[in-house]
Amino acid sequence: MKITRIIEAPIALRSNISNAYVNFSQHTVSLLAVVTDKTLNGKPLIGLSFNSIGRYAQSDIINTRMAPRLLQAAPDDLLTECGSRISPEKVLACSLKNEKPGGHGDRAMAASALEMAIWDLNAKLNDEPVSATIARQFGRPGRDDQVAVYAAGGYYYDGEATTKLIDELKHYQQMGFTRYKIKIGGADLASDLQRIDAALTVAGAASNLAVDANGRFDLQTALEYGRALEPYGLMWFEEAGDPLDLELNAALSEAYSGALATGENLFSHQDVKNLALFGGCRPGIDVFQMDPGLSYGMTEYHRMLGVLEGRGFNRRQCYPHSGQLLGLHAVSGFGLGGSEAYPGIFQPLGGFCDDSRFTDGFVRVPDHPGFGFEYKNALLQAFQRLLA
Repeated sequence: MKITRIIEAPIALRSNISNAYVNFSQHTVSLLAVVTDKTLNGKPLIGLSFNSIGRYAQSDIINTRMAPRLLQAAPDDLLTECGSRISPEKVLACSLKNEKPGGHGDRAMAASALEMAIWDLNAKLNDEPVSATIARQFGRPGRDDQVAVYAAGGYYYDGEATTKLIDELKHYQQMGFTRYKIKIGGADLASDLQRIDAALTVAGAASNLAVDANGRFDLQTALEYGRALEPYGLMWFEEAGDPLDLELNAALSEAYSGALATGENLFSHQDVKNLALFGGCRPGIDVFQMDPGLSYGMTEYHRMLGVLEGRGFNRRQCYPHSGQLLGLHAVSGFGLGGSEAYPGIFQPLGGFCDDSRFTDGFVRVPDHPGFGFEYKNALLQAFQRLLA
């Protein structure tokens, strides 16, 4: 089997919303297709993917550096030992040839789009969902057929009143969600507390509600928010400060007894090692949110899990940032704690398959071959335009 073409194009997110730092109305994502010379059911075998949500398209890195390396590689150098599949690990290594260690950032997202596409095409060749392929590849007895989910939303909308936030969460509740996450840090503390109180009219118990500051706070502000939030007993307090400010996270963990969540902006297992060693993270309490769609793919994510488990943490403490099908299959295949979901925003990428249903805070993982993009109609149309 040989890779014959790699096609990438940016797609705009249809979301004019803001968190504490950015407005997403101008954000883009790289759609990617890896085309092979193998046929399946009379059609070329193609792996589809994208580089998660909430960053930008990586067109230049993919098209001028990484894709040419893969296309110039000897086909046998990219195959598994049995020779019948393309190896995600070898594709990742080839994508990163002549790249210096460190400096992860956008490069990690570009590589993840390529690596993820290989998981999609291998799962299609196996006629199984990616989650099943992941579980077998990494020695698990099987995938999780259903996983816990929470609805991520509660962004700052132009002219927002708390009634709009309540209506949004009620909509998620009617869909079958029982846990939710909203944004803080884009307003003053008093206003954010009003938003939390409004959200709790829907969430009920504070343990059903998480808040996310998107790295907005300095240490003094993080501690001030922590003192105000602690009496609530929230599900977690997410990314209070800069994701690389491990000293801040450690100081907050000493002052705040509730769960802290971070990691979505860490892109390598070395970063995760530093977080585990120096970030004050507590086994059984805190939450890790690394996103394989942003951090070199499933191969590197498996290494991250090895780092965490080797230091006393449980993979059930992992809830990947993502809110889409890439992350859902990672949660199911690796046996993680739960999945974020974007049921109403970041379209056409956010959310799961059109036939996904949520019941009492859980979702059944799709059985469709690959990631199941073909069963999310608006996203399928975008891939069809990419391949036209």
